[in-house]
Amino acid sequence: MNLAHTTVLLWVWGSLQAFEIVEKEDIFQRTPCPAFLIFDNAAYLADMSFELPCRCKPEEVSAVVWYYQKHLGSSHTKVLTDFDGRVLTEETQARVGSDMLVRFSIRMFSLLVFRAQPEDSGLYFCGTRKGDYFYAYDVDIQSGEGMVATFKDLGQEPFADEHRGSLHIFTAFWEWTPCDRCGVRGEQWRIGLCYLRSPDLSPRYQKTLPDVVSCGSQAVPWKLRATAREHKPELLVQSCVVPCEKKTTQQGVMAIFSYVSKVGSRPWVPQVPIQFHQQRLGHGLIISCPGARPEHAVAWDKDRQYLYRTQYLKGVNRSMRVFIDHGNHLHIRFTQLSDRGIYYCWRQGVQVAGFRLGVTSQGRYRPSFSDPETRSAVELTLIGYLFITAVFVTIHLCRCCCYLFRCCPNFSP
Repeated sequence: MNLAHTTVLLWVWGSLQAFEIVEKEDIFQRTPCPAFLIFDNAAYLADMSFELPCRCKPEEVSAVVWYYQKHLGSSHTKVLTDFDGRVLTEETQARVGSDMLVRFSIRMFSLLVFRAQPEDSGLYFCGTRKGDYFYAYDVDIQSGEGMVATFKDLGQEPFADEHRGSLHIFTAFWEWTPCDRCGVRGEQWRIGLCYLRSPDLSPRYQKTLPDVVSCGSQAVPWKLRATAREHKPELLVQSCVVPCEKKTTQQGVMAIFSYVSKVGSRPWVPQVPIQFHQQRLGHGLIISCPGARPEHAVAWDKDRQYLYRTQYLKGVNRSMRVFIDHGNHLHIRFTQLSDRGIYYCWRQGVQVAGFRLGVTSQGRYRPSFSDPETRSAVELTLIGYLFITAVFVTIHLCRCCCYLFRCCPNFSP
C-alpha cells in the first residue's frame, strides 16, 4: 500500500470518528428541554427495576444529578448522588425493603432504580448540582398485594372496566411474555396495571393518551385516587407450546462422557448447574431463579412434575404450602420430607438451573427475627396472649358491674 492510499484511509477514518462524535452530541440537541417543566407518567409493578433516561439537557452540562420528591412542592427532597462519583450499584446487590438511596445507580445520564417498592412512587427530576431541573418523571409503583390472577384456560375473563360518571377506570395490559417452557406445555402471562381516564387531571403531567394516566399518578386528584385504589393490578395467564431449539454440538462434560463411554450406560450428568441445599424439617424456604426478574417468564419443576401457575400461583388457595409468588420466587412453607428432590428453574423458555433440596431433622436451629417463620410464631403467640388477656379483663369487668348494681344471681347454697 502506497502513501496515497494510507493518507486516504486515515482521512476516512477521521471523518467517521468525527461523524460519530457529532451524532452523540445531537442526541440531546434533537430533544430541546421544555420551557415549562412537565412530568412524564410511568407505571411499574412492585419489585421491578426500571430506567429513567434524562431526555434533554443543555450542551454545557457534562454531569446530571437526580432528585426525588414524594409530592410536588414537598420541602423534603432526596438527592440521588454523592457528588463524588457514586459507586455503581448492581441489581443483584439490591434487597427488598432497603432504602432507595442504596437501590439506585446513574449511568450515562439515566437513573436506574432496582427492585422498586410502592414507597418509591413520586416525582423524579433530572438536573444539575445547583438545582436546575431539565426533565421530570411522575412514577407510579403499584403494589402486587391483592393482584388478581385470571386463567384463560379455565374460561375466566379479566375484570370489566369501571365507569363512574366521567371517571373511567380500566386495566392496561403489557405484552405477552415468551412461553416459560419448551418442548412441553408451558404458560405465558401478561401484567395489567391500573389506569384511569378523567377530564379532571392536572395539565402539568404528560400523558400517552388524552386524559389517561396511571391510577397512582400525581396528576390524579386525591378524591379520585382513593376511588381508583380499589382496582388492583391483574395477571392474565394462558397455556402455550413451543419447540426447543436444537443443539447441534455437545459441549463440556457431556461431550467427554459421550466420547469416553463405549460400553453400558453413561453416568448421569445434569443438563444445567445443580446447587445443593440442606433444609431443616418444618422451616420455610424461598428459592429464586438466577438472573430472573418479575417481568420475565419463569417456570418451576420438581423432578418431572411441572408446577403450573394454574395450581401453584400465590392466592389461588389460601392453604397452599408450596406456591409461586408474583416475583417468580418458589416458596415452601413448613418443609416436609416429601419436599426432597431437584427443583428446576426455567427462564424465558430455557432451563437454566437446578436446586437439589435435602431435608433433615438433625442439628440445632437458632431462631432469628429475620426468619419469617419465627416472626409468624411470635406474632401468633402475642395475639393469643392479648386475646386471653382481653377475655380475662372483660369477665372481671362484667362481674364488678354486676356486683355494683346487684344484678348478679346468687350461686351460693
